[in-house]
Formats: sequence, structure tokens, C-alpha cells
Amino acid sequence: MGPPALPDSDSNPPQTTRNSLGQTIGFPLPAWTPPPFPVREPLVGRYCRLEPLDPDRHAEPLYAANCLDTTQGMWTYLAYGPFESLNQYREWMQTVWKSSDPLFFAVVDSKSNQPVGVASYLRIEPVVGTIEVGHLAFSPLLQRTAAATESMFLMMRRAFELGYRRYEWKCDALNAPSRTAAERLGFRFEGIFRQATIYKQRNRDTAWYSILDREWPSLETAFLRWLDPANFDEDGKQITRLFDLTATLHKP
Repeated sequence: MGPPALPDSDSNPPQTTRNSLGQTIGFPLPAWTPPPFPVREPLVGRYCRLEPLDPDRHAEPLYAANCLDTTQGMWTYLAYGPFESLNQYREWMQTVWKSSDPLFFAVVDSKSNQPVGVASYLRIEPVVGTIEVGHLAFSPLLQRTAAATESMFLMMRRAFELGYRRYEWKCDALNAPSRTAAERLGFRFEGIFRQATIYKQRNRDTAWYSILDREWPSLETAFLRWLDPANFDEDGKQITRLFDLTATLHKP
């Protein structure tokens, strides 16, 4: 028998209203205050921590971890990479590490104390309360681990704690693993922007996903259940899948 179902976090969405002309308009936000910009500070969890990206500390071990992907498939859907040398990778990192948007983090595994991946916030718009997660470059040491999932949870939680209303995930519509990951993590599919951009001299149709602030409480409960050490057996294998906990949030 599966885990108890989570309540549908969108079962009572805010209602539209009408203006003096009788036109239907969006629900009011009279107390809306733009949230602060996220800052360069660590996010700490049980299985990993996210440290502000630093070429001096992270470039060499991250390059070594990335080289374990002998097919270089982790770079297929990113606008940059693969990198032919440590110097080339370090040069790329030097161009982005001080940026506030995108705001880059290194994902550090708690057991090994080594950086094993990169993630960032980007397209940060406090005025309207939207923020996106992206630039996900997870080495083989991070892929399909509790630390990978926790890193995404930590970034979501920080965004909603700051007061953002909308958390976005966008990817190449042909990137099936990314789209599966988005749904597993509780994002809702919104549609595809056709011929949205060009990268690596090819077209990209972009698939859009989001999580809203009113959906976060139920989703946070799902993550905390999944990340609980009791959800893993002696070999570290999950007992309950995260998707089984987030599936109720995928209702249209």
C-alpha cells in the first residue's frame, strides 16, 4: 500500500473578481511587497550544502567530477560545455561566479565534502515575485542521489521563504530527463514556447514548468517525508519514491 496522499495544494485557488465594468480580473494583491534578492550565502541540508560558486575552491574538483561523464552527455542541453581542459572550465567559471543573476552555487556532498555539481537561480524578478532554477550541471557523482534532490529542495525553500510567488523550471522540450525531473520535483507543466531561442547553433523549443507559493506547503511536506533518513534502507535505496508523494500536485 502506498504512502498517504498529500492534500491537493491547489484545491482552493484564489478567485478572480470583477472590476466596475464587469470585466473579470485577477485576484487582488493589496499587501504585495517585492521579496529581497537572494544573496551569496550557503544553503545547508543533511545530504549536501550549496556554496556560492568560487573558482579557487570549486573549479578543479568539479572538473574532475564532470570528467567521470565519459559521454559528455551532461552538457548536451546546456548552452556551454563540454570543456576540453581544466583551464577552459576555470575560465568559464571566472566569467560567472560573481554574477548576481544568474546566482551560481556549487553542490557539495556532505559525506565526501567535495563539490559534485552546479546549480543557479536566474531570471530573478523581485518586482513580480518570480525566480527560476537552472544551469544544472550535475556530475555522475551527484546524479540520482539524495543530495541531488535535496539541493533542489533547498533552493526552492529559500526562494519561497524570501517571499517569491512563482518558482520556474525551463528546459529544452526535447530534454526528456529534465522534463521527468521537473514533474518528479512537483513542478507543473505549463506549455511549450516554440522556437524560443537558439543555442549551440540549433533551435530550442522551451518547455515551461512552475511551482506557486500556495502549492509550496504541501510540496515541502512531500520533500521532508522523502528526505527523512527513515525513507532509505541500509543500502541507501529509497523506500517511497518522491513522485509518489508529489503526484497529487500534478492535477490540472
